Amino acid sequence: AVVSTQSGHYGRATILGEAGDPMLGENKQSQKAITIKNLSPGTDLRKLSEVIVEKCNLIHPSKVPELEQLLYYLQTRKVTVNTETVEQEMERIRQATSQFDDIDEIQEKADLNELESYVDLLYDDMKTKTKGTSLILQLARNPDNLAELIENEMVLGALSRVLREDWKKSIDLCTNIVYIFFCFSSFSEFHSILLQYKIGSSCLQIIENELKRFEYWNDELAKKKKVPTATLR
Repeated sequence: AVVSTQSGHYGRATILGEAGDPMLGENKQSQKAITIKNLSPGTDLRKLSEVIVEKCNLIHPSKVPELEQLLYYLQTRKVTVNTETVEQEMERIRQATSQFDDIDEIQEKADLNELESYVDLLYDDMKTKTKGTSLILQLARNPDNLAELIENEMVLGALSRVLREDWKKSIDLCTNIVYIFFCFSSFSEFHSILLQYKIGSSCLQIIENELKRFEYWNDELAKKKKVPTATLR
């Protein structure tokens, strides 16, 4: 099998015959998606390569050194991408949303490995949904987690559904979800995904409703401030 990288998490394997030519028969393409979590500078690439080969029978054990080189490329590229540019973007996010810092102040610390259980919380009552969005928000505020979150259709589908259905029922729930998608919107490569889930139209609907509510409250306040004129005789 000859392995060539397609993206950060994908590889394509082509089966060759003894002479090195593609085998005859029905021509099909397939992909094996391998999610690599927490690829940090301290990761043992040799051991990780052996684990991947063990779990993916499309990759021959003789390709471990080549796979290790590919992982090294991803490891160093990740460090390069997530330095100055990402730090500047996330600092801008923190400054722009500093007034919401208390939104996700809950006792439990979010863990990316528990993401599926956080999504399950979005199918419960309003208080539990709010807790689930708070935990996902913790993850979204870390730029290292954004790529994995955006690739999880279950997470994005559940968040967009709850936003459409429940945004009027809880300001905390609504703010959490909008904040999560705001973190994604700071990176142009995620814009097409946000468009796919119609996040922009949902946010515009929320803004229009809040503007109408503000105008109503403002009018009511103006009415209460009016003092009746007394007639002197």
